[in-house]
Amino acid sequence: MSTALGAVVLATLGVTGLAHAAGTVYAALGDSYSSGVGAGSYGSSGSCYRSSKAYPQLWANAHSGTSFTFLACSGAKTGDVINQANSIPSSATLVTVTVGGNDAGFSDVITTCTLGSDSDCVNRVDTAKTYVNNTLPALLTNTYNAIKAKAPGARLVVLSYPRFYTVPGSCWVGLSDTKRTAINSGADALASVIQSRAGSAGATFVDVRPSFVGHNICSSAGDYLHSLTWPVIESYHPTVAGQSGGYYAPLQAAIG
Repeated sequence: MSTALGAVVLATLGVTGLAHAAGTVYAALGDSYSSGVGAGSYGSSGSCYRSSKAYPQLWANAHSGTSFTFLACSGAKTGDVINQANSIPSSATLVTVTVGGNDAGFSDVITTCTLGSDSDCVNRVDTAKTYVNNTLPALLTNTYNAIKAKAPGARLVVLSYPRFYTVPGSCWVGLSDTKRTAINSGADALASVIQSRAGSAGATFVDVRPSFVGHNICSSAGDYLHSLTWPVIESYHPTVAGQSGGYYAPLQAAIG
């Protein structure tokens, strides 16, 4: 049977394996949690800090035939991700994204909680949560819609951020449990809104928080997240193990 005739017969029978055999056209969008800040091996990606050990690259490596476009960049906000969407291949069949943390002022929250009092930290987290609940939803919706408009045939997968701390945990120095609890509550508020907006956009939501349990800061293992570290930009970001076990593993479980 000729290749052309075989393709016609398979199509007539409704066999769809050819699309799978051709490989996935995958674009990874988002901020530092998708670019892989904290995992090292940034190559020539400059200030975007795209790591060869980040979960998008791990997924592409594990799926033979994948055509991979790595667009995630450290510091990205929703507006930046909308700009990233302009570079998605029109033939994309899979898009992943993490976004929202920078819009909500993640860096300033961590700075305030590190340098300020317990009440300073709680108040700053509460301000961030107000933003997350009242302003961020529309920004996320606009972002997801922009991605879908650019790649209407792609499956959109939206991933959350982890909780950062085990409370009470094994840490005897550093932030108080009050601060750690406040920071975790901010991550939970962000995950709730991201899940809601992703669902409304018809996207697949992947909650990474369960994957980090037992591996976050002040846990018995504590190997998935950096605490305060050098270089400072890697602080509170996934380690190599965090990208693999905390992000790649639940993504793979969700979409194969």
